[in-house]
Amino acid sequence: MSTYKRIPTDGSQSFGHTPFDALFSDGLPSAPETSATPASPPSAQSAKSAKKNRGRVDIIRQKAGRGGKTVTVVKNFVGIGLPEKERLAKAMQKACGTGGTVKDGQIEIQGDKREEVARILTEANFRPVFAGG
Repeated sequence: MSTYKRIPTDGSQSFGHTPFDALFSDGLPSAPETSATPASPPSAQSAKSAKKNRGRVDIIRQKAGRGGKTVTVVKNFVGIGLPEKERLAKAMQKACGTGGTVKDGQIEIQGDKREEVARILTEANFRPVFAGG
């Protein structure tokens, strides 16, 4: 014979004392009104104003002085600090599947990855420009 007391689950009997029995809603503010129509999506104009242009950056492909290896260099950042450059470099490295670094205020990505780098910079609201040859 079991020593446990069975509790019915059909809802006919209460569990007994609950801490919520003493609560009451007198003096509380009423619930906010919910509208039947869904909120309208923001207009294209407000979305465009939220996307602020952060300036032009140059994307250059370099080989000189690097032992014949090609490197994609992003330079001429204006108004961003080293931590944000490091975050951008990390995102570029991950997207390109290569290594890279932040050196002398420039982001260097191994290999000719100008298109991938330009896409990431565009997503970060920069205006990438392919400079050089």
